Amino acid sequence: MESGRATLLKEQQLKDQFDNLEKHTQSGIEFVERYSKFVKERSEIEISYAKQIRNLSKKYQPKKNSREEEENKYTSCRAFLSTLNELNDYAGQHEVIAENLTSQIITELSRYLTELKAERKSHFHDGRKAQQQIESSWKQLESSKRRFERDCKEADRAQQYFERMDADINVTKADVEKARQQAQMRHQIAADSKTEYSNYLTKFNQEQNEHYYTLIPNIFQKLQEMEERRIERVGVSMKTYAEVDREVLPIVGKCLDGMTKAAESIEPKTDSKQVVESYKSGFEPPGDVEFEDYGPGQTIKRTVSETSLSNSRGEAKERPGGGKSKGKLWPFIKNKNKGSGPEDFSHLPPEQRRKKLQAKIDDINKDIQKEMDQKDALTKMKGVYEKNPQMGDPASVDPRLVEMSMNIEKLQSEVQKFEGWLAEVEGRLPSRSDPPRRQSGLYESQHSNSTMVDNNCAQDRESSPDGSYTEEQSSETQVKVAIANTPEFDDEFDDGDEETLPTIGTCKAVYSFEGHNEGTISVTEGELLFVIEQDKGDGWTRVRRNEEEEGYVPTSYVEVFLETNAKDS
Repeated sequence: MESGRATLLKEQQLKDQFDNLEKHTQSGIEFVERYSKFVKERSEIEISYAKQIRNLSKKYQPKKNSREEEENKYTSCRAFLSTLNELNDYAGQHEVIAENLTSQIITELSRYLTELKAERKSHFHDGRKAQQQIESSWKQLESSKRRFERDCKEADRAQQYFERMDADINVTKADVEKARQQAQMRHQIAADSKTEYSNYLTKFNQEQNEHYYTLIPNIFQKLQEMEERRIERVGVSMKTYAEVDREVLPIVGKCLDGMTKAAESIEPKTDSKQVVESYKSGFEPPGDVEFEDYGPGQTIKRTVSETSLSNSRGEAKERPGGGKSKGKLWPFIKNKNKGSGPEDFSHLPPEQRRKKLQAKIDDINKDIQKEMDQKDALTKMKGVYEKNPQMGDPASVDPRLVEMSMNIEKLQSEVQKFEGWLAEVEGRLPSRSDPPRRQSGLYESQHSNSTMVDNNCAQDRESSPDGSYTEEQSSETQVKVAIANTPEFDDEFDDGDEETLPTIGTCKAVYSFEGHNEGTISVTEGELLFVIEQDKGDGWTRVRRNEEEEGYVPTSYVEVFLETNAKDS
């Protein structure tokens, strides 16, 4: 009995161990699934990050025919473009990470999990089968044991009955013989049950020994090996997880090196030189301002150097309201209508005009070369048609050849026209090696005409309406005479454009005005100025402060006092 209870206890303990192993191995499978899900989410993050990086790089790429594309001539802008390209490659490496994580870990673990679940199921099936087998053997042993016990008791009762019958003198011999035979039969049945019980016991002990020392240990060993392989597989996946990142590091490093190299390629001086080349005007710097002697017997000279600041600034100003005054003011007036200037680019400063003309000539020459190449191709095609009429009609090419010849002649005439303008501009641009002009030819011519200036001054004093002489009037008259008698004055300007406008009155500033725009002049409240041009209906009045400062002010900001002759006119 004790042995039976021990067997049952061991069997129960074995069942408990199987339950624990089932829970543990199921937990291991769930861990692999959890890790696989982690890697999958990491892969999705990498794909999303790479997409965002690519979109960022694309967003800041310069648009075609835009200001950003034009700025690529600067080293800093080119460096930024290189950085954007490297960033695009950098995003590609994160896509590689996502792809490798999927192929080398997620897909592999998914296949391995299927195999692991099948193997685990097989091992626990074998374990349950072994348990059922030993339990069945144990039940057979218990059944044979109980039968043997019952048969032994029956044999003892039959023997006791026979002995009582044999001792009783009142019982016939036939009844005694019958009781003896019954007792012998029961003893034989008990003997057979004993043999059967003995056989089942031997069999059970063998099966139990095999169960506890062979079958179950083997199943446990397989489960242990399965778990070790699972843990090892997870370790390999974790190592692969790190290696996937490590494999792209050299390329990522090259991308970062490219960004560093782009940053190091920035050259501030080169960029600033390009700005100078792009916007330099080509105007000659102004000459020295001459000393004006007001002593006794000296002629008052109001003329200015042709290269002086007043000449370059005051010869002409662009009317704020859209009207055009006399003269030109290239260095100080912004081009209000970009792209709508004359064909010869005369609205631009000399250096900018030269660049535009040269670029136009280059473009036309490219068009000429293109037309000539097409003409040569058509000429060869015509020759092929002439040799092989079945391939085509040679006359069908003639209209196109004539059209191309006319186009070429037209483009060549265009080139000649622009080359003429370019030669004109280059002839006027000062040489960089020439020293600055310190003495103006306009001032030199002044001395040869001093007698004429004196006479004009006298005439001005006599013809003044109020009989007075003003310094401004004589100055303006002198400038007119000096300009008219200067043979070497630049013939680019019309004679009428070179006249200094006369004073037609005075004005007083009612309000202060900050002249920030080109062609305007700043005034302060209460300041007195000379009026040289009335408001033509555009809301602006042209005034002069001195020989070097003149410009437009809003008419509503000043109180104008015109001279009598100006009002009458």
